[in-house]
Amino acid sequence: MTESYSVLNQGQENELELFGYKTVWWRQALCVVGHIISLGFLQLLFYWRPELDVWCRCAPCRLMEADVVLIRTTDEHREYSKRKVLEISPCTGGSKPVHQIVTEKNSIISKLITEPEGRMRYMEVQKIRYAWNTVEGKFQRIGVLDEELSCLDIYSKFGSGLSPEDREIRQRVCGPNSIEVKIKPVWVLLFKEIFNPFYVFQAYSICLWLSNNYVEYACAILAMTLVSVAATIYNLRAQSVKLHKMSISFNSIMVTVLHKNGELKEVEAQSLVPGDVIVLAETNRSLPCDAILISGGCTVNEGMLTGESVPVTKIPLPCSEGSVPWKTQSGDDYKKHVLFCGSELIQTKAQSQELVKAVVLQTGFNTTKGDLLKSILYNKSINVKLHRQAMYVVLILVVFTLGEAVYTAVIFTYYEASVQDTVLMCLIVLSVAVNAALPASLTLGLLYAQTRLKKLGIFCISPQRINLAGQLNLFCFDKTGTLTEDFLDLHGVVPFSGGSFQDIHFFTTGKTLPWGPLLGAMTSCHSLIMLNGKMLGDPLDVKMFEGTGWEFKSHAAHRTKDGELISCTLVKPAAGAGEDPVEGIAILHQFPFSSSLKRMSVITQIIGERDLTVFVKGAPEVVIELCKPGTVPPNVSEKLDYYTTQGFRVIGLAYRLFMNESLPDLHHIERDMIETDLIFLGLLILENRLKPETISVLQELAAANIRNVMITGDNLQTALNIGTNCGMIPKSSKLILVEANEPQKHVPASITWKTIIQNEENKHKESVLLNGTIFARMTPRQKSSLIEEFQKIDYHVGMCGDGANDCGALKMANVGISLSELEASVASPFTSNIPNIKCVTTLIKEGRNALVSSFTVFKFLTMVTLLALTSFVLLFLKQALLGNIQFTLQDIGIMVVFSLTASLNGPAPKLAPYRPPGQLLSPSLLLSVTLHCLLNIALEVTAFLLLQQQPWINESDVISACQPLNHSTGNVTTTEVASASAASLVTTVFFISSMNYIVLEFVFSKGRPFRKRLHTNYLLSFMMVLQVAVLLFLLFADIESVYTALELACTPYYWRVYILIMGLVHFAVSYAIEEGIIENRSLWLWLKRRSNYQSKSLYRKLQRRSETDTEWPPQNRTDYAIKSVSVTDRDILVIQNASYQPPTAND
Repeated sequence: MTESYSVLNQGQENELELFGYKTVWWRQALCVVGHIISLGFLQLLFYWRPELDVWCRCAPCRLMEADVVLIRTTDEHREYSKRKVLEISPCTGGSKPVHQIVTEKNSIISKLITEPEGRMRYMEVQKIRYAWNTVEGKFQRIGVLDEELSCLDIYSKFGSGLSPEDREIRQRVCGPNSIEVKIKPVWVLLFKEIFNPFYVFQAYSICLWLSNNYVEYACAILAMTLVSVAATIYNLRAQSVKLHKMSISFNSIMVTVLHKNGELKEVEAQSLVPGDVIVLAETNRSLPCDAILISGGCTVNEGMLTGESVPVTKIPLPCSEGSVPWKTQSGDDYKKHVLFCGSELIQTKAQSQELVKAVVLQTGFNTTKGDLLKSILYNKSINVKLHRQAMYVVLILVVFTLGEAVYTAVIFTYYEASVQDTVLMCLIVLSVAVNAALPASLTLGLLYAQTRLKKLGIFCISPQRINLAGQLNLFCFDKTGTLTEDFLDLHGVVPFSGGSFQDIHFFTTGKTLPWGPLLGAMTSCHSLIMLNGKMLGDPLDVKMFEGTGWEFKSHAAHRTKDGELISCTLVKPAAGAGEDPVEGIAILHQFPFSSSLKRMSVITQIIGERDLTVFVKGAPEVVIELCKPGTVPPNVSEKLDYYTTQGFRVIGLAYRLFMNESLPDLHHIERDMIETDLIFLGLLILENRLKPETISVLQELAAANIRNVMITGDNLQTALNIGTNCGMIPKSSKLILVEANEPQKHVPASITWKTIIQNEENKHKESVLLNGTIFARMTPRQKSSLIEEFQKIDYHVGMCGDGANDCGALKMANVGISLSELEASVASPFTSNIPNIKCVTTLIKEGRNALVSSFTVFKFLTMVTLLALTSFVLLFLKQALLGNIQFTLQDIGIMVVFSLTASLNGPAPKLAPYRPPGQLLSPSLLLSVTLHCLLNIALEVTAFLLLQQQPWINESDVISACQPLNHSTGNVTTTEVASASAASLVTTVFFISSMNYIVLEFVFSKGRPFRKRLHTNYLLSFMMVLQVAVLLFLLFADIESVYTALELACTPYYWRVYILIMGLVHFAVSYAIEEGIIENRSLWLWLKRRSNYQSKSLYRKLQRRSETDTEWPPQNRTDYAIKSVSVTDRDILVIQNASYQPPTAND
């Protein structure tokens, strides 16, 4: 890495390369001269290619001296942008230097400001401010608290707030805490749109047509361009307004800030800076920043972020000693201490007489809500391969057009046309290289699909991913709340006492559980809250507590045995619930459920008693490991298997007694101190039913050869039972149980293989990723890494979950769908109001439909360009060109109509067992274009040759009803009376090419297997019928005024019949090409077999290799330190060995 080059956000999704440049005055002057000489075209070129602007105006220099930074993305697009480096003075005007004012002596802010000037150099990239770090020599993101701070640092340096001077410096350095997205003025949107290279090319084309007296045609193209621009601006403006409304929710609210001198002050949320201490008191309001909770507790609704509107309990960051960064020290569960911007504060809970306080972690667009808005504002183009292939096709058309221009120059030179006319016609030929309707029609296709999805309750913040949904061949599902119902039914509890399990206690009988530690655990070990008289929390906690018959009261006053009055949650026996020896239980402290630890715990105190009781609830195998060996029944594994194999969800319960004096301050205690040496209490049994739609959807996906995978944090046997019941695993399958264990201190990583169902006819696959169907006990991080592994072997992966623990996996997948009531969340590109997985098949159908529609329009418009070039070749032989109205009828009446209506077909009602082609340069599409192009050339050349042999070709008045035409061909070959030969050729080419266009409209508008049939697209069907009727009327009508207006020549009746016959022949052959060759799947599969073609997808290669692997799967053995298998960090996998499937035509 040199001093003029650096990498920003290294290793992150938004990684960027930086190049330093310094403006050179004489280069600036030369560029100004170039702008004047080129009439502004050089400036336009610099606008399109900012790297050229920087290279021409500036010279490379060190980044620390740069006043301009050239930025390049590291993805496949390698897009450039430029940013000016600005300077500000954060100094407050006081006599103290900055490093003596800021709280952290070695803080980032101290490193950003140069001494003695007191200046800071910075730039803004995608709404984020990056400042030059003078110590480390790099640009660094600001607006965030230093990530290297330890837990102790946060408490000691920021726990008591910031001084006013420190706040002022941070405000100047970090900027305002605002994520407002301003509504872009229409004129700005218009400017950006009309200076798009395509529309500049359109302006060039319109000017050419006007200069050649094609006024009507030029006006029609202009009108179509204006409509396209207006539609784009309308959509951009609507999105801008929507984002603006999403972003202004907290910009004007007031918050309470604690200053270093202990003063509480009301300030605007926009003035918050990282390091501020905010006091949380008011509820039912959105949090204006990301903050770390340091005192008290609170409950928030993170629906905007996760898509799941379930209350989440937050606990203070532990004041632990050590220099380890606080995130590292907290592990995967650091989020339980963080209040995210955009979350709704539901409830706060103070500790003793202290305030509920939080240290501001991130502000502005650095926050989680800012990330959501940025993901919409700066949505990356994800169809990189498709975009590249589209550019290849356009480049090929440009090459053909250049060849046509050379041909035109030769022909017109041969006919001794003027240089002006020759150049003008060459330029006109070049104007057809890119079709005017192409960008608008492709955009409209996605807009139609997005609108249809929205009507069905599926919302999208990344429309480009709709096409990706059409290529999915593997879909992952969360279990709870996705495949199964959100709610749980309490089946019973199996107590453990006297050294053995007791009979299960069923709650359906109405008989309450007698008092004891087991009942105490069920009444207190939860994260429930009471809001407006309604109990809110995890469905498991709700069902468990409701089964006890006790009452719940938040923010109740509880006097401890020491006489201290505290506010806490109280649970008491309900009136009429029977006699209980206790008055109630006070929940003094809570450690919320941790996905990585797979447990939660509470510290409680029975009213009137001095000692404390710790209750722990979680995954049975985790709870058992924390218990004293002598308190765990020897047959616990058998009992656990008994219930989990029936599909029940099983929770382990345990407890421990503490003397009050033996525990330190409860609010700063670490859970490892209390979650040890527990006494096992028993098993809680809950039933989680499948949603009614689950089985049918999974069957439809399986029938479409889309592989289904379950990724869950639940128990293996429960997940296996659910997978079997929903049909994800056929009951006759042979299953391999794989237990993967992470390395411990003295034990290397290991994988244990166990055959649990026998089926001799089953063939084994080669790797876990090829065969895994059930992935259980997965943490959120492991879910994301698993999807990434699937993508590495060329699977196109979809993911559906409730958003709570699936955010990373939903974002990692090619297509992620979050089941949520919100229209947009940071959790996923798609959100569905449909509370079941029916949305999966709906999205895949629409994705396939949108993909096929895009290819259809692209193929048709490519053919239009090629056919136009063919017509030019023939017409220029007679120095002729289609008339003004003729061009208008073809382009507007046929081409534009098809472009606007071709994507109105709805998706097919049933998923086909194979995917549509995923690339523009697929063999089938290339063959289709080639054959149709050759057919059209053959027809037009045949018509041309036959026309030259007609005896009337040189007669000036063939039919008395028609007079000699004043046929305008611009300023090129205009004469008083056009030659009959040229006029007849123009008429013939017009009718032949128009029929060809209509035929291609029909044969390309295929319906099934991916779209509904053509007749369901009422508008397109009607327009096709109208086009045929108008064309036949013009062909056979002998109306002089019509022919004169359209610049058509009257030809003998039999010649018109010839033209019609050629049109019918074209229809028959084109239809045979599409149906008999291009869409003949059996033919393509036969060709692949004959040519020994094998899919290049990596997972297909692995499948072929695993067929001959006699060592797969390893059975009843343990392998240690297996580095070649990339799943050693996952807990349990169940692998279904299905029969090998041959590659499809699309692999």
